[in-house]
Amino acid sequence: MQAAFLTESKNFKLKNVKKPVPGKNDIIVEIRACGICGSDIRRWQEGPAGKPYISGHEISGVVSVAGSSVKGFTVGEKVAVAPDVHCGKCYYCRHGLFNLCNDLKLIGINPEYPGGFAENILLTEEILINGIVNKMPEGISFDHAALSEPCSSVLAAHDRIGTGINHTVLVMGAGPIGCIHIIIAHLRGARVIVSEPNIARRNLSKLFKPELTLDPFKDDLPDAIMQITNGRGVDSVICANPVSKTQTQAVELVRKRGKVVLFGGLKKTDPNTLFNSNKIHYDEIEVIGSFSYNPTYHSLALETLSSGLIPGEKLISKRFFLNDINLAFSTAATAEVLKILIYPGKKET
Repeated sequence: MQAAFLTESKNFKLKNVKKPVPGKNDIIVEIRACGICGSDIRRWQEGPAGKPYISGHEISGVVSVAGSSVKGFTVGEKVAVAPDVHCGKCYYCRHGLFNLCNDLKLIGINPEYPGGFAENILLTEEILINGIVNKMPEGISFDHAALSEPCSSVLAAHDRIGTGINHTVLVMGAGPIGCIHIIIAHLRGARVIVSEPNIARRNLSKLFKPELTLDPFKDDLPDAIMQITNGRGVDSVICANPVSKTQTQAVELVRKRGKVVLFGGLKKTDPNTLFNSNKIHYDEIEVIGSFSYNPTYHSLALETLSSGLIPGEKLISKRFFLNDINLAFSTAATAEVLKILIYPGKKET
Protein backbone atom coordinates (compact mmCIF):
# COMPACT_ATOMS: atom_id res chain seq x y z
CA MET A 1 0.00 0.00 0.00
CA GLN A 2 1.03 3.64 -0.31
CA ALA A 3 1.76 5.78 2.72
CA ALA A 4 3.16 9.30 3.16
CA PHE A 5 6.08 9.53 5.59
CA LEU A 6 7.14 12.85 7.07
CA THR A 7 10.89 12.65 6.45
CA GLU A 8 12.14 16.18 7.04
CA SER A 9 10.95 19.76 7.36
CA LYS A 10 8.23 20.50 4.77
CA ASN A 11 8.62 17.16 3.03
CA PHE A 12 6.56 14.00 2.85
CA LYS A 13 7.89 11.03 0.92
CA LEU A 14 5.42 8.59 -0.62
CA LYS A 15 6.46 4.97 -0.06
CA ASN A 16 5.09 1.56 -0.96
CA VAL A 17 4.92 -0.45 2.25
CA LYS A 18 3.38 -3.76 3.22
CA LYS A 19 -0.27 -3.58 4.15
CA PRO A 20 -0.56 -4.14 7.92
CA VAL A 21 -1.57 -7.63 9.05
CA PRO A 22 -4.21 -7.62 11.81
CA GLY A 23 -4.19 -9.93 14.78
CA LYS A 24 -7.32 -11.74 15.86
CA ASN A 25 -8.44 -8.72 17.93
CA ASP A 26 -7.54 -6.01 15.40
CA ILE A 27 -9.16 -4.42 12.37
CA ILE A 28 -7.91 -2.78 9.17
CA VAL A 29 -9.63 0.40 8.03
CA GLU A 30 -9.40 1.46 4.40
CA ILE A 31 -8.92 5.22 4.54
CA ARG A 32 -11.42 7.33 2.62
CA ALA A 33 -10.54 10.80 3.95
CA CYS A 34 -8.07 12.33 6.40
CA GLY A 35 -8.04 16.00 7.38
CA ILE A 36 -4.99 18.21 7.85
CA CYS A 37 -4.85 19.63 11.37
CA GLY A 38 -3.03 22.74 12.52
CA SER A 39 -0.76 20.54 14.63
CA ASP A 40 0.03 18.49 11.49
CA ILE A 41 1.12 21.70 9.76
CA ARG A 42 3.35 22.67 12.68
CA ARG A 43 5.06 19.25 12.65
CA TRP A 44 5.39 19.42 8.84
CA GLN A 45 7.15 22.77 9.21
CA GLU A 46 9.45 21.47 11.97
CA GLY A 47 10.09 18.00 10.55
CA PRO A 48 10.01 14.75 12.56
CA ALA A 49 11.71 14.73 15.96
CA GLY A 50 13.05 11.23 15.21
CA LYS A 51 12.62 8.75 12.40
CA PRO A 52 10.11 9.35 9.57
CA TYR A 53 6.51 8.44 10.40
CA ILE A 54 2.96 8.47 9.01
CA SER A 55 0.94 11.39 10.36
CA GLY A 56 -2.75 12.26 10.04
CA HIS A 57 -5.38 11.85 12.76
CA GLU A 58 -8.71 13.16 11.41
CA ILE A 59 -9.77 9.90 9.83
CA SER A 60 -12.78 8.28 8.17
CA GLY A 61 -12.93 4.99 6.31
CA VAL A 62 -14.35 1.50 5.93
CA VAL A 63 -13.52 -1.64 7.88
CA SER A 64 -11.88 -3.88 5.28
CA VAL A 65 -10.61 -6.69 7.54
CA ALA A 66 -11.71 -7.76 11.03
CA GLY A 67 -9.80 -10.25 13.15
CA SER A 68 -11.52 -13.51 14.09
CA SER A 69 -12.13 -12.40 17.71
CA VAL A 70 -13.19 -8.81 17.04
CA LYS A 71 -16.57 -7.86 18.48
CA GLY A 72 -18.47 -4.71 17.65
CA PHE A 73 -17.01 -4.10 14.19
CA THR A 74 -17.69 -5.95 10.96
CA VAL A 75 -16.29 -5.72 7.44
CA GLY A 76 -18.00 -2.99 5.42
CA GLU A 77 -18.89 -0.74 8.34
CA LYS A 78 -18.05 2.95 7.99
CA VAL A 79 -16.05 4.41 10.88
CA ALA A 80 -14.51 7.65 12.06
CA VAL A 81 -11.30 7.57 14.06
CA ALA A 82 -9.82 10.15 16.45
CA PRO A 83 -6.22 10.09 17.71
CA ASP A 84 -6.43 9.64 21.49
CA VAL A 85 -5.46 6.28 22.98
CA HIS A 86 -5.60 6.37 26.78
CA CYS A 87 -4.29 3.82 29.28
CA GLY A 88 -7.56 3.28 31.16
CA LYS A 89 -5.71 2.77 34.45
CA CYS A 90 -4.27 6.06 35.72
CA TYR A 91 -5.99 8.50 38.10
CA TYR A 92 -7.37 10.63 35.26
CA CYS A 93 -8.73 7.70 33.25
CA ARG A 94 -10.40 6.29 36.36
CA HIS A 95 -12.11 9.64 36.86
CA GLY A 96 -13.30 9.91 33.25
CA LEU A 97 -10.72 12.55 32.27
CA PHE A 98 -9.36 10.41 29.45
CA ASN A 99 -7.80 13.33 27.55
CA LEU A 100 -5.56 13.99 30.57
CA CYS A 101 -4.30 10.40 30.73
CA ASN A 102 -0.78 10.16 32.15
CA ASP A 103 0.21 7.80 29.33
CA LEU A 104 -1.82 9.29 26.46
CA LYS A 105 -0.76 8.16 22.99
CA LEU A 106 -1.91 9.80 19.77
CA ILE A 107 -2.49 8.14 16.40
CA GLY A 108 -0.60 9.95 13.66
CA ILE A 109 1.43 11.92 16.20
CA ASN A 110 3.30 9.28 18.18
CA PRO A 111 5.45 7.47 15.57
CA GLU A 112 4.55 4.03 16.95
CA TYR A 113 0.89 4.71 16.05
CA PRO A 114 0.86 5.27 12.25
CA GLY A 115 -1.79 7.73 11.06
CA GLY A 116 -4.22 8.32 8.25
CA PHE A 117 -2.09 9.68 5.41
CA ALA A 118 -2.02 6.21 3.91
CA GLU A 119 -4.30 3.80 2.07
CA ASN A 120 -4.97 1.68 5.18
CA ILE A 121 -4.58 1.92 8.92
CA LEU A 122 -4.26 -0.85 11.51
CA LEU A 123 -6.46 -0.37 14.58
CA THR A 124 -5.16 -2.72 17.24
CA GLU A 125 -7.07 -4.20 20.15
CA GLU A 126 -5.57 -1.48 22.36
CA ILE A 127 -6.97 1.24 20.09
CA LEU A 128 -10.39 -0.44 19.81
CA ILE A 129 -10.65 -0.66 23.62
CA ASN A 130 -8.95 2.53 24.78
CA GLY A 131 -9.08 4.71 21.67
CA ILE A 132 -11.84 6.60 19.86
CA VAL A 133 -13.39 4.64 16.99
CA ASN A 134 -17.05 5.30 16.20
CA LYS A 135 -19.41 4.02 13.55
CA MET A 136 -20.54 6.76 11.21
CA PRO A 137 -24.21 7.82 11.47
CA GLU A 138 -26.45 6.98 8.55
CA GLY A 139 -26.18 9.52 5.75
CA ILE A 140 -22.99 11.31 6.78
CA SER A 141 -20.25 11.52 4.15
CA PHE A 142 -16.67 10.39 4.68
CA ASP A 143 -15.55 14.00 4.23
CA HIS A 144 -17.81 15.31 6.97
CA ALA A 145 -16.99 12.37 9.25
CA ALA A 146 -13.32 13.34 9.02
CA LEU A 147 -14.30 16.75 10.44
CA SER A 148 -15.67 15.13 13.59
CA GLU A 149 -12.25 15.15 15.27
CA PRO A 150 -11.62 18.93 15.29
CA CYS A 151 -15.29 19.57 16.04
CA SER A 152 -15.06 17.33 19.12
CA SER A 153 -12.52 19.53 20.88
CA VAL A 154 -14.53 22.68 20.18
CA LEU A 155 -17.75 21.12 21.48
CA ALA A 156 -15.93 20.08 24.65
CA ALA A 157 -14.50 23.57 25.22
CA HIS A 158 -17.88 25.31 24.98
CA ASP A 159 -19.49 22.71 27.19
CA ARG A 160 -16.82 23.28 29.80
CA ILE A 161 -17.25 27.07 29.92
CA GLY A 162 -21.03 26.92 29.61
CA THR A 163 -21.47 29.11 26.52
CA GLY A 164 -25.14 30.03 26.49
CA ILE A 165 -27.97 32.24 25.31
CA ASN A 166 -27.18 35.96 25.26
CA HIS A 167 -23.47 35.39 25.88
CA THR A 168 -20.98 37.32 23.79
CA VAL A 169 -17.95 35.27 22.76
CA LEU A 170 -14.76 36.73 21.32
CA VAL A 171 -12.92 34.30 19.03
CA MET A 172 -9.32 35.34 18.49
CA GLY A 173 -8.07 33.71 15.31
CA ALA A 174 -10.23 32.76 12.32
CA GLY A 175 -8.50 29.68 11.00
CA PRO A 176 -10.39 26.37 10.68
CA ILE A 177 -10.67 25.94 14.46
CA GLY A 178 -11.71 29.55 14.98
CA CYS A 179 -14.50 29.12 12.43
CA ILE A 180 -15.72 25.97 14.17
CA HIS A 181 -15.83 28.01 17.39
CA ILE A 182 -18.09 30.52 15.64
CA ILE A 183 -20.45 27.72 14.59
CA ILE A 184 -20.64 26.08 18.02
CA ALA A 185 -21.02 29.38 19.91
CA HIS A 186 -23.94 30.27 17.62
CA LEU A 187 -25.53 26.86 18.13
CA ARG A 188 -25.46 27.52 21.88
CA GLY A 189 -27.19 30.88 21.45
CA ALA A 190 -24.23 33.26 21.76
CA ARG A 191 -23.20 36.30 19.76
CA VAL A 192 -19.72 36.09 18.26
CA ILE A 193 -17.02 38.68 17.67
CA VAL A 194 -14.03 37.61 15.57
CA SER A 195 -10.58 39.16 15.88
CA GLU A 196 -8.26 38.23 13.00
CA PRO A 197 -5.44 40.27 11.44
CA ASN A 198 -5.38 38.44 8.10
CA ILE A 199 -7.93 39.75 5.59
CA ALA A 200 -8.31 36.40 3.81
CA ARG A 201 -9.19 34.67 7.05
CA ARG A 202 -11.52 37.46 8.10
CA ASN A 203 -13.36 37.00 4.82
CA LEU A 204 -13.51 33.22 5.29
CA SER A 205 -14.94 33.68 8.78
CA LYS A 206 -17.82 35.70 7.32
CA LEU A 207 -19.15 32.46 5.80
CA PHE A 208 -20.29 31.67 9.36
CA LYS A 209 -21.86 35.09 10.01
CA PRO A 210 -20.21 36.40 13.17
CA GLU A 211 -21.94 39.49 14.53
CA LEU A 212 -18.75 41.54 14.27
CA THR A 213 -15.39 40.99 12.55
CA LEU A 214 -12.38 43.08 13.59
CA ASP A 215 -8.78 43.58 12.54
CA PRO A 216 -6.80 43.81 15.82
CA PHE A 217 -4.00 45.75 14.09
CA LYS A 218 -6.26 48.44 12.62
CA ASP A 219 -9.41 48.49 14.75
CA ASP A 220 -9.66 49.66 18.35
CA LEU A 221 -10.48 46.24 19.77
CA PRO A 222 -11.17 47.28 23.38
CA ASP A 223 -13.40 50.18 22.31
CA ALA A 224 -15.40 48.05 19.85
CA ILE A 225 -15.91 45.31 22.41
CA MET A 226 -16.98 47.71 25.15
CA GLN A 227 -19.50 49.29 22.79
CA ILE A 228 -21.11 46.00 21.80
CA THR A 229 -21.21 44.76 25.43
CA ASN A 230 -22.41 47.99 27.09
CA GLY A 231 -19.07 48.51 28.78
CA ARG A 232 -18.81 45.09 30.43
CA GLY A 233 -16.47 43.13 28.21
CA VAL A 234 -17.21 39.79 26.58
CA ASP A 235 -18.42 36.78 28.56
CA SER A 236 -15.64 34.59 27.21
CA VAL A 237 -12.60 34.77 24.96
CA ILE A 238 -11.44 31.79 22.91
CA CYS A 239 -7.74 32.06 22.05
CA ALA A 240 -7.87 29.92 18.92
CA ASN A 241 -4.40 30.67 17.61
CA PRO A 242 -0.85 29.92 18.80
CA VAL A 243 0.01 33.54 19.67
CA SER A 244 0.97 34.52 23.22
CA LYS A 245 0.03 38.20 22.73
CA THR A 246 -3.51 37.05 21.99
CA GLN A 247 -3.65 35.37 25.40
CA THR A 248 -2.30 38.47 27.14
CA GLN A 249 -4.87 40.69 25.45
CA ALA A 250 -7.74 38.30 26.16
CA VAL A 251 -7.56 39.02 29.90
CA GLU A 252 -8.05 42.74 29.17
CA LEU A 253 -11.17 42.15 27.02
CA VAL A 254 -13.20 39.74 29.15
CA ARG A 255 -15.75 40.93 31.70
CA LYS A 256 -15.54 40.44 35.45
CA ARG A 257 -15.98 36.75 36.24
CA GLY A 258 -15.55 36.04 32.53
CA LYS A 259 -13.57 33.16 31.09
CA VAL A 260 -10.48 33.03 28.90
CA VAL A 261 -9.91 29.75 27.08
CA LEU A 262 -6.37 28.90 25.97
CA PHE A 263 -7.35 26.69 23.07
CA GLY A 264 -4.36 27.09 20.74
CA GLY A 265 -1.10 25.74 22.13
CA LEU A 266 2.09 27.81 21.85
CA LYS A 267 5.43 26.68 20.46
CA LYS A 268 7.26 24.38 22.85
CA THR A 269 10.35 26.55 22.42
CA ASP A 270 8.46 29.64 23.62
CA PRO A 271 5.48 28.57 25.75
CA ASN A 272 5.21 31.50 28.18
CA THR A 273 2.59 34.24 28.33
CA LEU A 274 2.36 37.40 30.46
CA PHE A 275 -0.96 38.06 32.20
CA ASN A 276 -2.18 40.97 34.27
CA SER A 277 -2.61 38.89 37.39
CA ASN A 278 -4.18 41.75 39.34
CA LYS A 279 -7.00 41.95 36.80
CA ILE A 280 -7.45 38.18 37.01
CA HIS A 281 -7.47 38.47 40.81
CA TYR A 282 -9.73 41.49 41.33
CA ASP A 283 -12.11 40.71 38.46
CA GLU A 284 -12.24 37.00 39.35
CA ILE A 285 -11.43 35.99 35.78
CA GLU A 286 -10.99 32.30 34.99
CA VAL A 287 -8.15 31.34 32.65
CA ILE A 288 -8.84 27.83 31.38
CA GLY A 289 -6.74 25.41 29.37
CA SER A 290 -8.60 23.31 26.83
CA PHE A 291 -7.00 20.21 25.31
CA SER A 292 -8.69 17.36 23.46
CA TYR A 293 -11.92 15.90 24.86
CA ASN A 294 -13.76 13.03 26.47
CA PRO A 295 -14.52 10.35 23.81
CA THR A 296 -18.26 11.07 24.13
CA TYR A 297 -17.74 14.36 22.28
CA HIS A 298 -16.59 12.48 19.18
CA SER A 299 -19.98 10.75 19.01
CA LEU A 300 -21.70 14.11 19.56
CA ALA A 301 -19.65 15.72 16.78
CA LEU A 302 -20.62 12.97 14.33
CA GLU A 303 -24.30 13.40 15.21
CA THR A 304 -24.10 17.20 14.92
CA LEU A 305 -22.39 16.99 11.53
CA SER A 306 -24.83 14.34 10.33
CA SER A 307 -27.82 16.52 11.24
CA GLY A 308 -26.38 19.50 9.39
CA LEU A 309 -26.13 21.69 12.49
CA ILE A 310 -22.42 21.97 11.72
CA PRO A 311 -22.21 22.91 8.01
CA GLY A 312 -19.36 20.59 7.09
CA GLU A 313 -19.16 21.57 3.44
CA LYS A 314 -18.53 25.23 4.29
CA LEU A 315 -15.52 24.18 6.35
CA ILE A 316 -13.84 22.23 3.54
CA SER A 317 -11.80 24.41 1.19
CA LYS A 318 -9.92 21.86 -0.93
CA ARG A 319 -9.30 18.16 -1.45
CA PHE A 320 -6.05 16.51 -2.55
CA PHE A 321 -4.89 12.99 -3.32
CA LEU A 322 -2.06 11.34 -1.40
CA ASN A 323 0.48 11.83 -4.18
CA ASP A 324 -0.03 15.60 -3.88
CA ILE A 325 0.34 15.70 -0.09
CA ASN A 326 3.23 18.21 -0.12
CA LEU A 327 1.17 20.60 -2.23
CA ALA A 328 -1.77 20.00 0.12
CA PHE A 329 0.32 20.98 3.15
CA SER A 330 1.85 24.05 1.51
CA THR A 331 -1.71 25.13 0.63
CA ALA A 332 -3.01 24.39 4.14
CA ALA A 333 -0.20 26.49 5.62
CA THR A 334 -1.54 29.62 3.90
CA ALA A 335 -4.24 31.81 5.38
CA GLU A 336 -6.46 31.40 2.34
CA VAL A 337 -8.12 28.06 3.16
CA LEU A 338 -9.95 26.32 5.98
CA LYS A 339 -9.98 22.51 6.15
CA ILE A 340 -8.11 20.46 3.58
CA LEU A 341 -8.76 16.75 3.12
CA ILE A 342 -6.41 14.09 1.79
CA TYR A 343 -7.77 11.13 -0.16
CA PRO A 344 -5.79 7.91 -0.75
CA GLY A 345 -4.73 7.17 -4.31
CA LYS A 346 -3.41 9.39 -7.06
CA LYS A 347 -4.73 12.36 -8.94
CA GLU A 348 -5.32 11.39 -12.55
CA THR A 349 -3.13 13.29 -15.03
